[in-house]
Amino acid sequence: MNEIPITEKAALPLGEKYALTIKEAAIYFNIGNKKLRRLAENNLGRFALESGNRFLIIRPKFEQFLSQSTSI
Repeated sequence: MNEIPITEKAALPLGEKYALTIKEAAIYFNIGNKKLRRLAENNLGRFALESGNRFLIIRPKFEQFLSQSTSI
């Protein structure tokens, strides 16, 4: 069997991840880190969540947010 050891991280393409870090989301959406952090802080529960001291962007919900927004 071809099992991946638990200690080894399997790198998924950003387009396949459900939740992105601020840094990953900045690369994926071509938006600055500071702007994404501000958006995440103001939209907790809508498309962002807090895990410890880091924010995660829920990619499908953020894509929907962007498609409904005229400016960010």
